[in-house]
Amino acid sequence: MALRNAAFFLLFFSFLAFSLPTSARPATFLQDFEVTWSDSHIKQIDGGRTIQLILDQSSGCGFASKRQYLFGRVSMRIKLVPGDSAGTVTAFYMNSNTDNIRDELDFEFLGNRTGQPYTVQTNVYAHGKGDREQRINLWFDPSADFHLYTILWNHGHAVFYVDDVPIRVYKNNEAKGIPYPKFQPMGVYSTLWEADDWATRGGLEKINWSKAPFLAHYKDFDIEGCPVPGPANCASNPRNWWEGATYHSLSALEARKYRWVRMNHMIYDYCTDKSRYPVAPPECMAGI
Repeated sequence: MALRNAAFFLLFFSFLAFSLPTSARPATFLQDFEVTWSDSHIKQIDGGRTIQLILDQSSGCGFASKRQYLFGRVSMRIKLVPGDSAGTVTAFYMNSNTDNIRDELDFEFLGNRTGQPYTVQTNVYAHGKGDREQRINLWFDPSADFHLYTILWNHGHAVFYVDDVPIRVYKNNEAKGIPYPKFQPMGVYSTLWEADDWATRGGLEKINWSKAPFLAHYKDFDIEGCPVPGPANCASNPRNWWEGATYHSLSALEARKYRWVRMNHMIYDYCTDKSRYPVAPPECMAGI
């Protein structure tokens, strides 16, 4: 009887482990991620708990999660390229890795001349349609220390956070005929690359290769979501913590922080760019 009970509980807890969504704070980078571009330009520090991305004239670099996820939350602490970083882009994003009907949630950190504010650009692709750029100037020096960057993605909205301050909200307005990324799983990616044709002041400021190598550092990789492939009912499970009522809208405090960012630090919003969109895109009218 004791052996039968022990076997039952072993099977039960094995089932639970397989059925529950992934909740991972990897001890090392390679637990959940792998290098996808230029292995020689990504260095592991402190036993892989921190990594260094390197950009020089020979190459940039990138990495990606080993699995894809459908809904959840991903975050990393990043210390961006210091000093004269004009023309560089450090990106942290989720992507469906599909050619035609792409879903994507982007952070892109646009390098600057020394002393100028760092700009972060966010973008949202849903069902293959992107061109939804917003830009804010960060209110601190993101190259002086590590800061937390987070994407929360559930059935109600996608929220971009900087140190727990929401800087972008994209709501699920499918009821109004507006596409929302909810059918395709997405991987987690990051890259450091040269884009001086557009990154800094629209390409007016070019990269200064005498300042190379350009270095960005990452740590505290955290993925909590439904892995794909994985349990078929995970993504639709309303008991996932990120699907709780408190995560489907901003709290009163978050809403105040969000308004503060938009009023004081936003420098570009595609919704108000009449040269690109004489008529505002429908999601702008529906509330983003």
